[in-house]
Amino acid sequence: LVADGTEGLSRGDADLQFLLQGGDLLKVRSTSWKKTRFFKLQEDCKTMWHESKKTFKTNQTFSVDEISGVRMGRQSEGLRKYTEEQVEGRCFSIMFKGRRKNLDLIASSEEEARKWVNSLEKIISNLNNLTCQQKTEHWIYSCLRKADKNKDDKLSQSEVQNFFRLINLDVDDDYAEMLFKKCDKSKSGYLAGEEIEHFYDLLTHREEIDVIYGEYAKTTGFMSSENLVEFLLKEQREKATLADAHKIIEKCEPDENVKQKKLLSKDGFLMYVHHPEAWILNPVHKDVYQDMSQPLNHYFISSSHNTYLMEDQLKGPSSTEAYIRALLKGCRCVELDCWDGDDDEPVIYHGYTFTSKILFKDTIKAIKEYAFKTSDYPVILSLENHCSVKQQEVMAHHMSTILGSALITAPLGDGMPTEFPSPEELKGKFLIKGKRLNKLEATFATKAAAADDTDVTEEEESNDEEEKEEKKKKLKLAKELSDMVIYCKSVHFHGFEDARQNLSFYEMSSFKEGKAMKLAEESANAYIRHNVEKLSRIYPAGSRTDSSNYNPVPLWNAGCQIVALNFQTTCTDMDLNLGRFVVNGKSGYILKPAYMRDIATEFDPITLTRGDWLKHKTLHVMVISAHQLPKVNKKKSSIVDPLVKVQVHGVPADVAEKETNAVDNNGFNPSWNENFQFDVYVPDLALVRFVVEDYDSTSDNEFVGQYTLPLSSLKMGYRHVPLLNKNGDLLPSAGLFVHIMVIDAE
Repeated sequence: LVADGTEGLSRGDADLQFLLQGGDLLKVRSTSWKKTRFFKLQEDCKTMWHESKKTFKTNQTFSVDEISGVRMGRQSEGLRKYTEEQVEGRCFSIMFKGRRKNLDLIASSEEEARKWVNSLEKIISNLNNLTCQQKTEHWIYSCLRKADKNKDDKLSQSEVQNFFRLINLDVDDDYAEMLFKKCDKSKSGYLAGEEIEHFYDLLTHREEIDVIYGEYAKTTGFMSSENLVEFLLKEQREKATLADAHKIIEKCEPDENVKQKKLLSKDGFLMYVHHPEAWILNPVHKDVYQDMSQPLNHYFISSSHNTYLMEDQLKGPSSTEAYIRALLKGCRCVELDCWDGDDDEPVIYHGYTFTSKILFKDTIKAIKEYAFKTSDYPVILSLENHCSVKQQEVMAHHMSTILGSALITAPLGDGMPTEFPSPEELKGKFLIKGKRLNKLEATFATKAAAADDTDVTEEEESNDEEEKEEKKKKLKLAKELSDMVIYCKSVHFHGFEDARQNLSFYEMSSFKEGKAMKLAEESANAYIRHNVEKLSRIYPAGSRTDSSNYNPVPLWNAGCQIVALNFQTTCTDMDLNLGRFVVNGKSGYILKPAYMRDIATEFDPITLTRGDWLKHKTLHVMVISAHQLPKVNKKKSSIVDPLVKVQVHGVPADVAEKETNAVDNNGFNPSWNENFQFDVYVPDLALVRFVVEDYDSTSDNEFVGQYTLPLSSLKMGYRHVPLLNKNGDLLPSAGLFVHIMVIDAE
């Protein structure tokens, strides 16, 4: 049984050999805790193993799949805090998905550190590039290896039962015995070689795929190119030609002889169904496909609240890593809570709480490095400024020197602008959101009108009584910092009428979620019109000390652009945010529909009077099956009882949820074949969410996985739905199989 993480890499690859051989690294936990550990890649090429020289603890392993990135140098808080600058080139960190702490390591030389980083990056990238079919096989083979307790490359009947448990399939003893006997052609009492392959084939058999394939494979048991075109046109509702069919065969057919005849076998068809281009998300929408030349406030903008926090709002750690994670998820508006620090160095933390502190300059460096890795479009730095004038000058200096020409410090073009520039014009740029001493217009006055006063009132978020006191005081503002605020000047909100008459386009307000929800419910049309001209930022209530979130959908429905959520918290609200921004190249910018960009719009998501927005559609969803759902409960005997919920989130009239029955004891290949129908009146604003849960009759169901995407990005026909875990990472082998149809209802 040879299946490991090396498809695409030869065993002789120098980087792979380096990892398989392993070596000593210094693990860093504090100034005094620095210990040598031996690290190596295990033979499966997918698991890293490390041991202590003294205790020889050999049970410490982690999967390469769990690594989110490898960072060269002293980039983590731990390394910056606990190591000296001179070891910079020898340091590196391994970052993990989810909440697992990163590993801070020091190699014996700079060359060795580079070798570790390059080799790890190579194997991670190789694993990420495996096809779905290879991942399925990986998963099966690694389970087969685990089940083969005595490592004799044979499986006894008890080892087969053990295997079923590992793949999350509760097989009744009679069925297991029948399957075993069917495969044990040699009557030896165990499976070996080809018998294991036969056993594997029986397990991966997908009846629902066979049925669809059989309908269209009209040429001697194979699908011809013409049959495939017919399937694509009729079932998948795609404008397909013979050339498209040939491309699919070229890409998906594993048998070279069949491929040469331009035919598609059943295995090839299964490969096609699992190919990302045939998934439920329209592949055209994976890249930037919207007009990016509209004014900035005409887009929904992926936004984070208290970005520096890794956990809760009262005592959790602050970290530059939290900024990196949010930016890599495509977030385009991050928040910086700035306070006076020691040695005239401003710090970021949640004021009046026990959350830890990080240096402002370290945060700006991390933001600079990671801002444009996922998206090229502009990043807004939302400053909540509690610093003295002296330290504000330091903030301005750091932003100016670290961000350099990428920082917008003057309006684009000549003269006083009358509207926002577009995301396209602002590519690779940073905008500062904060207080300003005067109107932007003043800088264009004939005489350089100096600010009347260096006092402005602080009216940012207030989370407790002390901050409310702070709010009443006059806050001194440094001119250097004030001058950096160009397109996002923070002002108080005194009603829509006041804003229309007295505020310039670049003057924007922040709304606490409660106030914003009230406006979105009671004055939705006025809010939408306000947001045609200005930006609005919404933030969670101060009472959410556990970093919980609120539902962003009603606020998007009211045209609010910067709906800030706690990115560090896993919840439905965050799933919806990721689903809203999963399209348009994960750019973090989604163009609002035309009727939300028109100052005279009559659109109201609550009353839904007639207009361009009413495009009544019927969404038909057939939940057919799922495969390889992970165990929720890690107990050996526990098997998932899965059910699927299909939800629509959008304007109130469109919000709905339907669910299947639960399938008992089968996470490996449960099937439902249940049909649901939804009426959707404003499809432009609708999101569709698929949720898989483990049914529990005595308590709340447990979350298994989910996937959310805009209704307008759904592909029709038979589709694979990938599933994401709580943290938004792809579950490598799991998925749903559904049939989708969206038709005009009128």
